[in-house]
Formats: sequence, C-alpha cells, structure tokens
Amino acid sequence: MSRQTAPAAVRWTAYIGVAIVFAIACAFLSNWQLTKNAERSEQLALISRNYDAAPVPLAQLLPPGEKLAPSRQWRQAELVGRYLPEHQLLVRNRVHDGTAAYEIVVPFQLADGRVFLVDRGWEPPGNSQSLPDSLPAAPSGQLTVVVRLQPGEALPSAGDAAPAGQIPSIHLPTIAGLMGTGGDALDRGAYGTLVTESPAPATAPQPMEAPSDDPGPYLSYGVQWILFAVMGFVFIWYVIRSERRVRREEAADAAAVAELAASDPEAAAQWDAEASARRARTRLFPRRSDRDADDEDALLDRAGR
Repeated sequence: MSRQTAPAAVRWTAYIGVAIVFAIACAFLSNWQLTKNAERSEQLALISRNYDAAPVPLAQLLPPGEKLAPSRQWRQAELVGRYLPEHQLLVRNRVHDGTAAYEIVVPFQLADGRVFLVDRGWEPPGNSQSLPDSLPAAPSGQLTVVVRLQPGEALPSAGDAAPAGQIPSIHLPTIAGLMGTGGDALDRGAYGTLVTESPAPATAPQPMEAPSDDPGPYLSYGVQWILFAVMGFVFIWYVIRSERRVRREEAADAAAVAELAASDPEAAAQWDAEASARRARTRLFPRRSDRDADDEDALLDRAGR
C-alpha cells in the first residue's frame, strides 16, 4: 500500500464509521417515532370501538372500588341519581377553542350512595376577568346522566396550588379531600365527561369536543429517519468515489506531464496548470465539460502527439 493510499484508507474508514454512527442514531429515532405511531394507532382503535358504544349502567363497566380498565376508556356509562352542586369545582387552564377555559366538575350521587365525579363541560374566560362570566347550574332533582369514562389525572408538577373553588387537574384524591367527610364516598377509579342529562336543563356548559382522529406525523417521521440513514451512506459513497476519481486524474495528469516535459517543457507546464484548474472545478462539478476536453486535445496537438 502506497504512502498516499494509506492515509486515504484511514480517512475513508473514518467516513464509514461516522456513517454507521449516524445510521444507528437514525435507527433509534425512527424506532421512537414508529413506537409513538403504534401507540397512537391503538388509541384511535380504542376510541373507534368505545366512543359510540351503547351506554350501560356504571357498575357493569366500573365496579365500586376498582380502577378503570384501559380497554374501557371512552365507554358510555349510565348514572341515576342527583348532583351535589355544593361541591362543584372549576378545573382551570383547560384548552378549549384556543382559550385557557374552565371545566365544571360536579359530584353525582347514585341511588346506592356511590358518588361519581362528572365533568359537565367547559366555559371560556370572562370578558373582563379570567373566570367565566356565568356558570350554568347543575340541574336539581332525580336525573339520568350518561357520561364517557376517563381515568383520573395526575397532579401537575407544580403541585395542587389553585384559588378556592378551583383545581389544577382532575386528581380524584384531591377532589375527595376538598369535599370533606362527603369525599369518602367519591369514586377514585375514574370520572366521566358528560354526554346527556335527562331531564335536560335549560342551559348547560359548552359540550366536550370529540377526540381528534388525526394519526399524527409519527409514521412519516419514522420513515424520514430511515431515509436519512440511507442518505448518510450514499453521501459517504459519493465522497469516496469523488476522491478516488480525483486521485486517478492526478496520477494520469502527472504521468502525461512528465512524459511531455521531455519534449516540450513549456507545454508541460501549461498542461499542468490547466489540469490543476480543471480538477479544482470538477471537485464541485464532477462531470467534465467539453471545453476541458478541447483544451487537452489542443495541448496534445501542440506537443505533436
């Protein structure tokens, strides 16, 4: 192996090593995006199965004392009983219609004494203050309510600080604590977002929006990372191929100049200068131009070859 070839081989090995490391990083990122795509597909399939399923009594979907099974999220449950409006709370900073809205949650006591939290909907901030201008009251008396089941939420990382009558998230143990002794009966396994109330009240909060059916960009991002990995190897192949072409041209030019120098040193010097300029151009534009070929032919003619 020549002295010139050895450094080139080391450099090319380093290029390939960089491409391999880049490909491994792309593979991890692609797997991350494809995993998120699979999770999103599962969520959409769950919503499709459960969102419009016929309502059934709450006890059939969520026995007392149990947590909501993930496979039953979005199922419609029927509740019969009455609201406990004295324990109504506002969940702050909920995004609806592009605003930091408030959701209205009210405990609902079933005929068997079980208490279940109902999210009745949302209201936007007021015109001159952050709180809504008005809050539709929960209907009184015996009601039949249909809700979609949702798991309880965690407390935000900033904690549970909120003004009186408000909460930062639907954290069921916190809400039970705010209810005092009546909170002992509050179900901590899930809560429900309102679908219908019967009899229907004259006024009601804004209804909860249907969940998005957008699958997200995860699949396309995953494919893009795979393509980036392939492009990395293609780029390294192109760089190595270009270097090898330039080396072959340099060797051929050097041999021609040495042969021409014996008969016409001036022509040899001009050829060497033209060859150097041509190689500089072809590093940016690999395909030779017709003018380059014409220049070489003219030099050869002058040398009498």
